[in-house]
Amino acid sequence: MLKQGKHLLPAIALFLACTSLQAQEAYKMKPVAIQSRWAKEVSPQNALPEYPRPQLQRKDWQNLNGLWEYAITPAAAKTPVTFDGQILVPYPLESALSGVKKSLQPEQRLWYRRKINITPVSGERTLLHFGAVDWQTTVYLNDKEVGSHTGGYTAFTIDITNAMKPGENTFLLKVYDPSDRGIGPHGKQVLNPADIYYTPSSGIWQTVWLENVPADYISGITVTPDIDKGMVNITVDAPQGYTVAAVAFKAGTEAGKVNGNSGTKLQLKVPDAAWWSPASPFLYDLSVTLLKGNKVIDKVTSYFGMRKISISKDEKGVDRIFLNNKPYFNLGTLDQGFWPDGLYTAPTDEALSFDIKVIKAMGFNTIRKHIKVEPARWYFWADKLGILVWQDMVSPNHSLPEGAKAAFEQQCKETLAQLRNHPSITTWVLFNEKWGQFDQQRLTEWIKRSDPSRLVNGHSGEYLYVNDKLRSPSPNAYVSADLTDVHSYPNPMNAIRMAGKAQVLGEFGGIGVFIPDHQWNMSSAWGYILEKPAALKSKYAIMNQHLQLLQRQGLSASIYTQPFDVEGEQNGLLTYDRQVVKIPFNEIRKIHAPLNPDMGTLPAVAVQDADLTEPAAIYSALLQEYIDGKREPDFLRKLAMMAVQAGDKEGAAMAGDDYFALMKPPYSDDDLRYVMQVTGSTHDTGFSIIRNNMEAIDKAMGARQAAVKMMNLIYQDLIAPAVPDGGANPDWSAIYANVQAYGAPGDEIFLRAKTIYLLNKQDKAGFKPVAKEYLDKYGQFVKLSEKKKIEAFMN
Repeated sequence: MLKQGKHLLPAIALFLACTSLQAQEAYKMKPVAIQSRWAKEVSPQNALPEYPRPQLQRKDWQNLNGLWEYAITPAAAKTPVTFDGQILVPYPLESALSGVKKSLQPEQRLWYRRKINITPVSGERTLLHFGAVDWQTTVYLNDKEVGSHTGGYTAFTIDITNAMKPGENTFLLKVYDPSDRGIGPHGKQVLNPADIYYTPSSGIWQTVWLENVPADYISGITVTPDIDKGMVNITVDAPQGYTVAAVAFKAGTEAGKVNGNSGTKLQLKVPDAAWWSPASPFLYDLSVTLLKGNKVIDKVTSYFGMRKISISKDEKGVDRIFLNNKPYFNLGTLDQGFWPDGLYTAPTDEALSFDIKVIKAMGFNTIRKHIKVEPARWYFWADKLGILVWQDMVSPNHSLPEGAKAAFEQQCKETLAQLRNHPSITTWVLFNEKWGQFDQQRLTEWIKRSDPSRLVNGHSGEYLYVNDKLRSPSPNAYVSADLTDVHSYPNPMNAIRMAGKAQVLGEFGGIGVFIPDHQWNMSSAWGYILEKPAALKSKYAIMNQHLQLLQRQGLSASIYTQPFDVEGEQNGLLTYDRQVVKIPFNEIRKIHAPLNPDMGTLPAVAVQDADLTEPAAIYSALLQEYIDGKREPDFLRKLAMMAVQAGDKEGAAMAGDDYFALMKPPYSDDDLRYVMQVTGSTHDTGFSIIRNNMEAIDKAMGARQAAVKMMNLIYQDLIAPAVPDGGANPDWSAIYANVQAYGAPGDEIFLRAKTIYLLNKQDKAGFKPVAKEYLDKYGQFVKLSEKKKIEAFMN
């Protein structure tokens, strides 16, 4: 998704020395503004206990999720002797469910330590598996380095056999995660989250586990169905010189088998195959055995689905997406996979599956998994429940610093290898809205060669329209891809028609509707357009009626933004905590039925319907209670936040001031977050609290949050009103006199505003000295792409 409008302030990060040397006595989830219903079920004894790799299962394994020790140190520090406390793995450091909820800065390193009793088995190997660790990981066992991995979204395995010893073993991890300040793909995570960018997820965020395997073993399988020939192609990754036996089962009964050599393609016939589709997601069980003569060396179980995705012409000669040799409209939604309590990590496996169930229950048949690679069990549930998946590659660093291209390509390679057996995945999405776009033709063709069994969307939203205006031209759009893909906000439109390619609408919608008491940040209700709860259904229905018209004109797919609110974005069809659906299920299914007529059996899910009361009426009732004398702290907080959303700045300031009067330093993290949310002016009492508690706010909310908040308010109140809309030049001396009392934040926003103003005016003579002072003082906080533009104009 693309945020409309310009960001005044860059994403910013500072090193913070923020570690407590006192270990936690017992695990406790950290406070969070809202949480999902599953968070209360999480404990150190049941942290995601399910088998983490459904497509390659063995019986002999040990889950290492649970409490580990953690420490945050400066980058150059040696291995810590004393750790800061305990962290619940696999929930990321910044999440409430981790029990830590601290941000990791680029100048810091995150350490994990855990002691495990192991009994080695003679003749077997022990493998240490990580579902995902963000971003760069070095692994030690008993003070010996045993392996490393770079990339925050894909699994990796380390053979620890030679470093193990009988009895107690000590695992140690060192993690470097610069988020959007690094060269690696980071998705929607940024160190300074706002609008369409969100809180980072550093460190371990998927299951950690041990597995015993034979000395020679099956390390992987590749399964590709061919419904036209009634068979499935299977390649078993195992040492040469062995034979393999693959057997398919249909509802417990043998449905086909084949024997052959390891490392070669085997063709397993599946007579009278049951085809997989969202309406009928039939899965075959698969058993694969590694043999030496008649001796069983290794055995794994898996599954597969018989389905085909292709581009073909319909009866009118229009190129469309076909599923199992028939036109199939991909009615989808843009799922980002964030959770208020776990961030990148769902609280439980039930929660993980819920997201797919609720999307199906709304009548969608497709999910675009947006710039994130989920745990293997998410794709298992997509396969089992029946939903088509468009899988995004995680975008490279948009500025493409040195090393970013290679890191992106490596992550893409690992993603393709890790996910290619899932029948639910029908489409690979290479780039999104020109975010870090490079070598598009080469990479699109590489993906098609690597996996010819799926569609390749080489660029989702290469043509991007906001309010009917094209953001940027693309002279060689959609080269070598199977689809032409347009993004149009808010209203839908068709993509361009090109021979041999299907037309798809990769993103549209983004209707913002806030639901009181179900918001991550009550001072933000961002969406491309904003509607009241009662108006959403009609607006959404009209958009879908236009989709029907576009479908007749050749449109093959649509992706609505989005199923769930995410942090400051409130344009989901459900709230971020998954508690409230904004259009009742039976009504939204009726809206979707013309484009998705064969929904099959839909999952049963339990959520509340939205309260359609006019929000201003809710606020008005609260305000009357205030007038009548109600002053309880929780009431004042809610009143102030509702006032912000109702546009009553005076009411927000009044309620906020009353609440602030009840607060006493030292302020809790929750109090400081509240102050940051409701403070809307340099004149508010909260502004002084922010100014006097900047370090505490940054520790609670992340680096530079307090400074950025102050700078935005200073700009809003003191700089923007003094910059004329016409041709007259601002009185910069008078502006500086007004802002200098605010110290470094005032100085920084003054220099930034003046630099950008003179850059836009193309006033080179005036620009150079101001820009030089700005970069000399604050260049470390400026985005690389922006810094390059400033330096280019200076030179």
